[in-house]
Amino acid sequence: MTDSPRPEEPSRAVLVTGASRGIGRAIARAFAEQGDRVAVHWSTSRERAEQVLAQLPGAGHVLVQADIADPEAVGAMVDDAARLLGRLDVLVNNAGVFTAHPPLETSWADWQAAWSRTLAVNLVGAANATFRAVPHLVAAGGGAVVNVSSRGAFRGEPDNPAYGASKAGLNAFAQSMALALAPQNISVTCVAPGFVQTEMAREVLDGPGGDAVRAQSPYGRVARPEEVASAVLWLASPAARFSTGTIIDVNGASYLRS
Repeated sequence: MTDSPRPEEPSRAVLVTGASRGIGRAIARAFAEQGDRVAVHWSTSRERAEQVLAQLPGAGHVLVQADIADPEAVGAMVDDAARLLGRLDVLVNNAGVFTAHPPLETSWADWQAAWSRTLAVNLVGAANATFRAVPHLVAAGGGAVVNVSSRGAFRGEPDNPAYGASKAGLNAFAQSMALALAPQNISVTCVAPGFVQTEMAREVLDGPGGDAVRAQSPYGRVARPEEVASAVLWLASPAARFSTGTIIDVNGASYLRS
């Protein structure tokens, strides 16, 4: 007796913020490769976003734009993604900024600017996108929110304290929302990478300190964007729904926490 063929999984509608490069681009591609339709969010470079869109396998993908630090723009962007895709099943809060501001070397004005922009994008922007996505996820019968955090939330970021604080806040926000949204069949989780081989990290990795960064992991390298995307893909899957509130480290054992 032969097994009857399995019905194909329905295509999901996925919004990935900060999807025009790096980790976000890899995440968008990972969802598209498994047949999902992706809204590629961009903030400042439409050209890069269009290149990502053109390279995604499958059909039905769209572009959406917003400055993540602008609450009204974020709200409209999430609604646009849901409208253009016909629904919303997954939100990936990946957009983020990283600005050096060591406390002993930074002016008062630059300190204020770094904290204001970093928290507005990395934490409040993600919170606003999540809030606006929730009605769409509820209407879809449930879904997932996956936040891209950082090992910096745990080990500290002495030269980028606002970044570390924003990611620690993102972890706490995700766990609070996991409790709030589980009754609606919505999981909320985080993935926390260390250094990743992206355009943003290239200056450090290709510089004189690159070998020291790679040596932080016993693998002797940093993460590939696709490895972070793989973790996001699992956290967004129905199979991971009961793992809501989870924070998955993707740092090659470069930082271990209890």
